Amino acid sequence: MRRDSIFYKLFQQSPTLLFELLTNPPANASEYKFDSVAVKEPKFEIDGVFLPPENADAGVVYFCEVQFQKDEKLYERVFAESSLYFYRNRDRFSDWQAVIIYPSRSVEQSNIYPHRGLLNSNQVHRVYLDELGDIRSLPLWVAVMVLTTVEESQAPQEARYLLSRTRAELAPPDSRAIIEIITTIVAYRFEQLSRREIESMLDITLKETRVYREIKEEGREEGREEGRREEAINFVTRLLTRRFGELPQEVRALVADLPLPMLEELGEALLDFTSVADLPAWLEARIK
Repeated sequence: MRRDSIFYKLFQQSPTLLFELLTNPPANASEYKFDSVAVKEPKFEIDGVFLPPENADAGVVYFCEVQFQKDEKLYERVFAESSLYFYRNRDRFSDWQAVIIYPSRSVEQSNIYPHRGLLNSNQVHRVYLDELGDIRSLPLWVAVMVLTTVEESQAPQEARYLLSRTRAELAPPDSRAIIEIITTIVAYRFEQLSRREIESMLDITLKETRVYREIKEEGREEGREEGRREEAINFVTRLLTRRFGELPQEVRALVADLPLPMLEELGEALLDFTSVADLPAWLEARIK
């Protein structure tokens, strides 16, 4: 499931959601805006940055990382990203905080000893979604976050409950926004189901919703991308065969595993190859 894009939409729609997870949110939490940033040299991508209002004095910047897969160097990366961004924007902020959102403790980095000072401070906040409580007793926006973690067998029932609660508690356009996110979560979790099956599951019409159009367009784009990659694989394989004769199976496998940009680059580079043995060396030089 594409949780990064789901949480991006959640925070984009409701930036104050992050602060509902914290014990001591800033007094001006409602004025923060959400963004994602890239920090170059080296290139870092920060999942989410919550920026204090620009018309106020230097405030606290909040970094957010949503982590649903085990990463044994997560804290090294997060703290490096956060420190570098804070260093480059020191005049804008008085302090920084980091919030790491996990589905459960089992996904957290195993060796946390080198970061014990920060992790045991009030500067870093670890949130485990499965420990926030029963999904039906949580604030609505927080409950939607937890929906990404519930067992697949429970997801339809809880999604229907949240849709009903949304209609009862919120008026448009807020209700439409959260309904879009709930249906996005369900559509991604049950990608094998047809539109009619998802509509029946949720008792909702998806055809005209933005989420359905986005999912279909995403699928078409992925299909076009994969089609271009297949064409590139066939093209490069034909060129290699024409130059060096029948290719060993391991060479065909190497080519078939390459992403589209590298295939396009290889299509030009192989004109300078003197033998098929140049391919592994070329690949190794670019993977380093």
